[in-house]
Amino acid sequence: MPALITFKTPVLADWVDYNGHLRDAFYLLIFSFATDAFMDRIGLAGDDRDASGHSLFTLEAHINFLHEVKLGEPVEVRTQIIGHDGKRVQLYHGLYKADGDIELAASEQMLLHVDLAAGPKSAPFSEVSLQALRLLSEAQFDQPNPKYVGRIIALPGRQHTV
Repeated sequence: MPALITFKTPVLADWVDYNGHLRDAFYLLIFSFATDAFMDRIGLAGDDRDASGHSLFTLEAHINFLHEVKLGEPVEVRTQIIGHDGKRVQLYHGLYKADGDIELAASEQMLLHVDLAAGPKSAPFSEVSLQALRLLSEAQFDQPNPKYVGRIIALPGRQHTV
């Protein structure tokens, strides 16, 4: 399967900083729009969410800033399913120059399926969503693991204690 393109946009003037670069927060906004489009692909579009009372919540998100992104630059998000179980899906969003091969930023995300009416509370995916996840995962089987999956923030040589 070719890359699953989930969002395309030019970089808007309101999104850039004093250096003419995409502001940090707007990387996450772009990735958030890509997650919304991904939800549409797995049976959790707006109407579906309204009818079922189910949605996805982001549990964790990591962003790697790889190259400058400037005003007006057309970009696209390519999404890959890293894994999923009955309630969660781990996604990788890569931000690229539209129709290009240069990855500008990466975001790994863990999303949880929730029943909004129950509190919200975690809930199993519907069969429709699980089947869509299975089919997309199978279609992406031949894609290599993304380079920026599973990274942690740490200074070299530092031991972290909890």
